[in-house]
Amino acid sequence: MRRKNGKQEHENLDRWLLTYSDMITLLMAFFIMMYSMSVLNLSKFREAAISIRSGFGGMVRGQGRSPLGTSGTFGAKPSSIEGDTAGVSWRVIKPLVEYIETANGEAQIGEDKRGIVITIRSDSMLFKPGSSEVRPEAYPLLDRLAKTLSKIDNLVQIEGHTCDLPPRSSRYPSNWELSTARATNVLRYLVERKKLFSWRFAAAGYGSVRPMAPNDSEADRRKNRRVEIVILRPQAPMGNIPDVAPRRLNEPGQIVFQRRLD
Repeated sequence: MRRKNGKQEHENLDRWLLTYSDMITLLMAFFIMMYSMSVLNLSKFREAAISIRSGFGGMVRGQGRSPLGTSGTFGAKPSSIEGDTAGVSWRVIKPLVEYIETANGEAQIGEDKRGIVITIRSDSMLFKPGSSEVRPEAYPLLDRLAKTLSKIDNLVQIEGHTCDLPPRSSRYPSNWELSTARATNVLRYLVERKKLFSWRFAAAGYGSVRPMAPNDSEADRRKNRRVEIVILRPQAPMGNIPDVAPRRLNEPGQIVFQRRLD
């Protein structure tokens, strides 16, 4: 208690509450700001980072290249992507990517302008030489693929490819018939045995006209004998010709490190 002009005046002992409330308000604003900074849109951040690095002339991982090299084959180096692809969320496609990583290079998964591309080599996993009958060794991979396809609504195109050698079996007059039969039998497995909707699928055979590598050695011919299952983007028509080689899929958040699946 103090005196003022000869009168007693009671001191306000609650004035400290003003300072305390100001401090609490500042702390709350500080933590809100910190939280908002931690919730970062990674995809937009990566786009901005790539744009800045490109502007300064830096090498940016994840950029595509021309698909056609001097050999005339589809041979661009794979590059990483992040986030949803072809309208399919990473949460859905991730188990398939992880399973294909265990395929010892006999299968790989990537992306091109058509959508998500699953490439399976014919010789070691899908078919016997000269045959179009799906081998039992391929069932686990096709079953895992069917499980992924059952969770999405995208259209699917299945493409058969061969090397430049003529078919070993007289049943197929040319590689056109062989590649088409192989694509069709993979389609039938997914539709008839795994009960996926048939209207979502189309099959095509390209023979040897779309090689992944030059047909000048058995190792490269083996790469060309393959089946590609393409999960099409919502806007991509069936039968679309790719203008870039598939880019590898990798987990969101990986910017510099590139996961190779083959």
